[in-house]
Amino acid sequence: MIRVFIALPLPADIRLRLAGLAGGVPGARWVEPEDLHLTLRFIGEIDQGRLPDLDAELGRIDAPDFSLVLDGCGQFGTGRKIHTLWIGAERNEALLRLQAKVESAVIRAGFPPEPRKFMAHVTLARLKEVNPERVARFLAGHNLFRSVSFPVATFALYHSHLGQGGVRYLKLREYSLGDGPAVADPEALTEDS
Repeated sequence: MIRVFIALPLPADIRLRLAGLAGGVPGARWVEPEDLHLTLRFIGEIDQGRLPDLDAELGRIDAPDFSLVLDGCGQFGTGRKIHTLWIGAERNEALLRLQAKVESAVIRAGFPPEPRKFMAHVTLARLKEVNPERVARFLAGHNLFRSVSFPVATFALYHSHLGQGGVRYLKLREYSLGDGPAVADPEALTEDS
């Protein structure tokens, strides 16, 4: 079994700026800078033998490249049950169309539809039993966050695996938007991880 999701990789300068926001919330588990991404579709645990069908459907997606701006911040959960801090994305029709195409590809590959509505965000930290006042201060201090506009030329299929240092993400295949070819590590889709 392998745990997978589809996401937009972020440019190094954007990841570095997001990593600079980490701090001020005791007990938060901040996402490592190299692992920051914007999830298009979480799939979860699947049999590794299903990867070729998923890869083939994702490879058929035809969508233009576009520019994106990260904007604002928020939380998932309330009170003592706040579990995630995130940075949002400015509304972007090209992003919404890409996400819809990814969802259709996942369904064509034989996976059930996603029941939750898509909300474009980058997870900054996971929380457990944190002080809601500290979270409120963090959000108040970063609610005007806005990134520069950056190009989105690819999306990727990732493997999420638990290691000694926590969850890490391995890019299995990257797919080009626009007219570019898919960028792949052909071994990544077949080897046991």
